[in-house]
Amino acid sequence: MSEGSDEVTITVVVVDDHAVVRTGLSQLLAGVHDLRVVGTAGDGAEALEVVRATRPDVVLMDLQMPGVDGVSATRAIVAEGLADVLVLTSFADAERIVGALDAGAVGYLLKDAEPDDILGGIRAVARGESPLHPRAARELLETRRPSADLPDLTPREREVLLLVRDGLANKQIARRLGITERTVKAHLTSIFATIGVGDRTSAALWAERHRV
Repeated sequence: MSEGSDEVTITVVVVDDHAVVRTGLSQLLAGVHDLRVVGTAGDGAEALEVVRATRPDVVLMDLQMPGVDGVSATRAIVAEGLADVLVLTSFADAERIVGALDAGAVGYLLKDAEPDDILGGIRAVARGESPLHPRAARELLETRRPSADLPDLTPREREVLLLVRDGLANKQIARRLGITERTVKAHLTSIFATIGVGDRTSAALWAERHRV
């Protein structure tokens, strides 16, 4: 993030294979004082080049694109530690959601979201949070817990959730578990969707209430 006199500007790269969508999103972001588009790309390969050159805070990533798709681009961006990736797509099926989160995306929004929700999602990612569109969260939740009384968290997700319950920040959790902060964020995205909460405070309360 770049700092002005009294405010912080969040830099963003917009990735979508439709020029009209890229233009519309760029114009949306240009209309607010704290967000700045530093690059755009029409496919995953171009996205990786642009992100390497601009090092944005957040990449707004479409999934279905010709050539290198959004999941592959996300995996490469996260592997190189270049930026946080927020998916913005038309698809809310569990396979794509899980694929994007497994690739390292820290949030998942749908294109039918309100403009303010998209702007808020970008800001949330920059704050270290993991925004999920309610429909995507519901789809993921239903997939992850078909019949169990309690949501089915992986062993690693349980470790992360316990540390959140104990009040540790992402950086402390990453250090404790020997993983990156981006991996912690990805786990939190999945945890929030699985247990049906929207933030770490609610997750901590859920863990306490269910004695995870």
